[in-house]
Amino acid sequence: EYGFIAFGSATDPYLPVEKDSKITRELLMIILRFRFPMNLLTRSPLVLRDLDILKKIGEKAIMPKELEGKMDTGVVISFSFSTTDEELARIFEPGAPSPQKRLETMKKCKKQGFRVGAIFMPLLPFLSDSEEHLDMMIRDVKENGADFVMASGLTLFGEGPTDCKTRYYKVLEEYFPELEPKTRAIFRNSFAPSRKYQQEIHQRFLRLCQKHQIRTKIY
Repeated sequence: EYGFIAFGSATDPYLPVEKDSKITRELLMIILRFRFPMNLLTRSPLVLRDLDILKKIGEKAIMPKELEGKMDTGVVISFSFSTTDEELARIFEPGAPSPQKRLETMKKCKKQGFRVGAIFMPLLPFLSDSEEHLDMMIRDVKENGADFVMASGLTLFGEGPTDCKTRYYKVLEEYFPELEPKTRAIFRNSFAPSRKYQQEIHQRFLRLCQKHQIRTKIY
């Protein structure tokens, strides 16, 4: 049985150490050998190094029966964004490649014939989820070749000093103290924001994707 391998759903397959370790490249060779299709999610320009293998995977992959005739390639390359604003990204993603580098990498992958998309996960409450900000993000990725866009809200877990919930609120306190109580209000005691908030974001996202005429699904 052949199904799409989701590569990068838990952690980026192109962390800085991959430049020397080449573990991801070895894994791609295994995927090519067994002819599985795949969706690779990353934030790194290092993916450009492996386009030779990814192109072969796309050509040789055995597609799931339900996707036969619906997709012309066995490889999808997706790029992760919480924002395309450089200053905001430096605050919340200090160790990641800049949004501009991701956009440039996406454009290069598109020019090489790959199906590419943008994954806005997570959108940052009251920072990158507004009408204006989302409009900018969708415009930016479409101008750089995105075939599709998907989005999701922020989730926050853990009470320990290194857990994402603790660290996120600490950053808010430092840079956006006025947003901390508003953010806590939509989360309350849950790991996810309220259903009302999520529905509002979803409808806003769909409306803007329709405006920019870009798909909200891979195919």
